[in-house]
Amino acid sequence: MVVGKKVTKESVLPSVCEDDGDEGGKEDDLGGIASRPVSRPRSLYSRGSVDGQRVSRPPSQHQSTRMGLQDEDRMNEEDEVDEGGGIHPGDGQQQEEECVISDEDYDTDLELDRFHNERRAYDPTGQSSYKEACKMLNVIPVSYFLRNMNQSEVNMMHYGLGSQGTKALAISLVTNTSILKLNLRDNWMEGVGGAAIADMLKENCYITEIDLSENRMGEYGARALSSMLLENSTLFSLNLSGNHLDERAARHLSPALIGNQKLQHLDLSHNRFGDIAGEILGAAITENTAMKSLNLAWNCIRGKGAIEFAKGLEGNIFLRILDLSYNGLGKEGAVALEEALKHNNTLEDLNISNNRIPLEGAIHLALGLKVNTTLRILKMSRNPMQSAGCFAILKSVQANPETAAEFLEFSDICVDQEFEDLFESTKETLPNLQVKHGGKINAALKKS
Repeated sequence: MVVGKKVTKESVLPSVCEDDGDEGGKEDDLGGIASRPVSRPRSLYSRGSVDGQRVSRPPSQHQSTRMGLQDEDRMNEEDEVDEGGGIHPGDGQQQEEECVISDEDYDTDLELDRFHNERRAYDPTGQSSYKEACKMLNVIPVSYFLRNMNQSEVNMMHYGLGSQGTKALAISLVTNTSILKLNLRDNWMEGVGGAAIADMLKENCYITEIDLSENRMGEYGARALSSMLLENSTLFSLNLSGNHLDERAARHLSPALIGNQKLQHLDLSHNRFGDIAGEILGAAITENTAMKSLNLAWNCIRGKGAIEFAKGLEGNIFLRILDLSYNGLGKEGAVALEEALKHNNTLEDLNISNNRIPLEGAIHLALGLKVNTTLRILKMSRNPMQSAGCFAILKSVQANPETAAEFLEFSDICVDQEFEDLFESTKETLPNLQVKHGGKINAALKKS
């Protein structure tokens, strides 16, 4: 509703009394206004009475006596004067009359009130969208997630979300700007849920670390996540451990590892990668220019796959940490790693425990360590290389004047006195070197 004000200025003419009599005489008393040319706006002409009475002017009379002031909007108006004697000539006062104008008088398509009422408030956490998604997908919202959507780190391990619950969560995370680290381990999301998370990560540019381990995503989820890695430029840590990934999944991951320039930490442990996967991933590792940490523990990489993967490691110049424990490298893999250690000048931490590496394999590894200048940590626990294999490794470290070795682990492998003596002599030149083994062999038992 718009309220306006209209200002009228009183006339300087004397007050007159109008009646139903002779109209012509009244024209003479008014000084011939009817015949006078219009010299001022109509709103400034006098329309008053002298008796403090209310005078009604029929349209016909008003038109005949005030010919110069014809105004259809004023013909039915009533003039009210105060009880003190009406309006006096020449007082110069201004009177204000309120004019009420309805919104209907304006032609506009801006429904401002409705717009403000219906406008949805911005929700940076995505709580509203999560509730709506849960309702749409017929799943129960997770109260912990609702309470912590504004936190930078959210841990939702073992919540049993399933594929539908994961979908609802992914929908809300598309617009979430708070969560940086997300742990969704063991939620049985399967391939469908993994694909939903992948689609979310194509849009979300805030999450930098995500744990999707033990979710049975298989090839379907791997394909979706590989597509995501080719587009996402903010994720630097991804855990896909325990997701039933095999050679088919490796084929999808390979172009992602080559094309992605941001992912620095990848966990592919506890999967089903075999020889073919070892070849595929080895070729991808050669081309990768960003990854610093790769975990392939508890897979089935052996034989030709182990050899090809070692060749890929030889050409990589960015990887710092590599875990190949609990595979089947054997002697062939150890021989291939010898060449990798000779040429790779960036790897700092290598775990090849439980890989069926015999004494011959340990000797080949020792030849690589004899010239390597970057490896700080080497773990070879539970390999059938006996004390002689441990001795060969330690001897090569001692013989390398530029070695960076700080920690050697031979857990569950017993060593003899000869190894102990070598270690004591090595401590003189490498005082910070630490060695862990399975204990010392009793001399009496050794003789027997």
